[in-house]
Amino acid sequence: MATVSLQHVGKDHGEARILGDVSLDVKDGELLVLVGPSGCGKSTLLRCIAGLETLTRGAVILDGKDVTRAEPRDRDIAMVFQSYALYPHLTVRENLAFGLKMRKTPRAEIAKRVDEAAAILGLEALLERRPGQLSGGQRQRVAMGRAVVRRPKAFLFDEPLSNLDAALRGQMRVELMRLHQRLGATMIYVTHDQVEAMTLADRIAVLQAGRLEQVGAPDELYQAPANLFVARFIGTPEMNVLDGARAVELGLCGNLPQGAAHVGARAEAVRLGRPQSFAGEGASGVVEVVEHLGWEALVHVGVGDAAGSHPLRLVARVEAADAPRPGERVRVTLDETRLHLFADGGARLDVPPARRAQP
Repeated sequence: MATVSLQHVGKDHGEARILGDVSLDVKDGELLVLVGPSGCGKSTLLRCIAGLETLTRGAVILDGKDVTRAEPRDRDIAMVFQSYALYPHLTVRENLAFGLKMRKTPRAEIAKRVDEAAAILGLEALLERRPGQLSGGQRQRVAMGRAVVRRPKAFLFDEPLSNLDAALRGQMRVELMRLHQRLGATMIYVTHDQVEAMTLADRIAVLQAGRLEQVGAPDELYQAPANLFVARFIGTPEMNVLDGARAVELGLCGNLPQGAAHVGARAEAVRLGRPQSFAGEGASGVVEVVEHLGWEALVHVGVGDAAGSHPLRLVARVEAADAPRPGERVRVTLDETRLHLFADGGARLDVPPARRAQP
């Protein structure tokens, strides 16, 4: 396998800057996931690594070799797209073998690699079928198999599961994790799906408007987001973000340290109780919506003045059995040891929890 290093990578389309100054090192054997909102440049960055887009500036280094100006076929990188791009008139076996035939690989070696890829991806029983006879998940496995048979230095995945339904996406996530563990391959994976990113990644790179906001392990981005953008983007449901002064005014938290303009609270840091159980503590709220998700529930609560104008809306994660009902009045408190503080410009403030509640 290989390392992939992006050095001050930039890409412009005319006057529009798609990628700014992106520097990122992907370790040998790592599965790195690129996430960000639509139009942030994540697919463009992947295509620049593959050589399908020409860089405006910067360099792509593959296993220590500068491949910035190399043709895609000379980069030894395999890419799996959102569309399966299978040849409909060829069998699964022929689709898997096609790229190797174009490279004039010996017939015996082709047969060996096709059989190996079929075994890894569970395609043995499908080798004589054509794509039209396969389910969406099976076709995606064939598309991945076509990359596996090449034995490339790195694999690139551009939202490969987005065309599948929720159940199939779940199955294919497990298949991808098994594939990565078995091959020990270097993989860069683009997705807009939070669950895919958090479950698949060794590390996640968050992009916004063509620039890197933060790179780290999934737990690091969830527990210590570098700024408000990452805090809101990573995690489901989205982090509750409150104006600091209003949070103090409503009694949701103690006096904040200097410079803390915003308070962030994950849904599991929002606590709900019956009004009488938090006498003199927290704020009064009214349950607006309850989303039941099996063993847990997401409770949407409006907290505001008695007239109910401009309520502050929070989402709490609770056990489904303890979920209040819509219209019920509750007492809302925040676990101050689990709050995130941000400056006016959005940057994270690293303040010890013990200081947060001090007057």
